[in-house]
Amino acid sequence: MLSIWNHDGKISFEDIIKATKDFDIRYCIGTGAYGNVYKTQLPSGRIVALKELHKSESENPCFYKSFSNEAKILTEVRHHNIIRLYGFCLHNKCMFLVYEYMERGSLFYNLSIDMEAQELNWSKRINIVKGIAYGLAHMHHDCTPPIVHRDISSNNILLNSELQAFVSDFGATRLLDYYSSNQTLPAELAYTLTVTTKCDVFSFGVVVLETMMGRHPTELISSLSEPSIQNKKLKDILDSRIPLLFSRKDMQEIVLIVTLALTCLCPHPKSRPSMQEIANELLVSQPPFVWHFDGISIHQLMKQKIYIIGRS
Repeated sequence: MLSIWNHDGKISFEDIIKATKDFDIRYCIGTGAYGNVYKTQLPSGRIVALKELHKSESENPCFYKSFSNEAKILTEVRHHNIIRLYGFCLHNKCMFLVYEYMERGSLFYNLSIDMEAQELNWSKRINIVKGIAYGLAHMHHDCTPPIVHRDISSNNILLNSELQAFVSDFGATRLLDYYSSNQTLPAELAYTLTVTTKCDVFSFGVVVLETMMGRHPTELISSLSEPSIQNKKLKDILDSRIPLLFSRKDMQEIVLIVTLALTCLCPHPKSRPSMQEIANELLVSQPPFVWHFDGISIHQLMKQKIYIIGRS
């Protein structure tokens, strides 16, 4: 079965094979838990990313129907911060998803390379965080039924040529009923195996801290209850590759963003905010705070002493 649509209509399986020269390694731009990713140009001229999926599941007759139904739902998702899923293929020879191609690659890549990371100034990082929040809020609150991503990480946030953020890979996690082993997932999954929107909220908090710190916040998160961590100053955990020379507006938004991230990491899922509440907070113009930026501690942010989240 093939269902790939663009403005020119359906694209044949043979066109995909021809465009990738039968998935030649030269077109491979990455690999992951689901399979390889290929960059290719379709006959219409559109450049896309083809995500090849593992084939073992496709032998199950029940999987064929569930895959098709889910894929059709996901191709209808439209939001300016969500990667467009153009279509899918379930074939006896291969199984893949066809996504919009993003020029700058993953957020993880851009944070891990010094030259790329230095281009991500505070204003750009703030906008990246907002884009992720708006995309997830749409998935959780504007889609019927709600879409839970299950695998939010910096690897699954892609950037376009203007460094705008797009949530990606939401299709593969749902279609393969996949549970990630990445370090952004909350502890409750280990004993409940129940995926909810609050799992995505936790992972969002981790990615936000990673974006602002420039590295994965494993140590910070595992030690949040310790006084030594709580007494750390906000300025001391921010990415040192970016000068602490920013506008007052950036200061306010950095404080708000890190405060929101910390609320997302609450061990109790019901105490975490929803993505809609987070998106609303980021949309509201924030009043100036009276604390001197250099003196703001993690403890103050954890206790929401700078901003009160969820105010009326």
